[in-house]
Amino acid sequence: MEVKCCKTHVEHALDVFVAETKNYPILTELSETEKLSTSCDYCKEAATYLVANA
Repeated sequence: MEVKCCKTHVEHALDVFVAETKNYPILTELSETEKLSTSCDYCKEAATYLVANA
């Protein structure tokens, strides 16, 4: 599972990840290039973080 999210939705993304997978996620910041082309899974803002398990 991977969730791309903005700063506003990072806490929600972490909560959803743990609730759905029952595992601790790895939070990484997207590179500047990825930030330009990736939008948040919860809104239309640019994504800043990737919440994933690998």
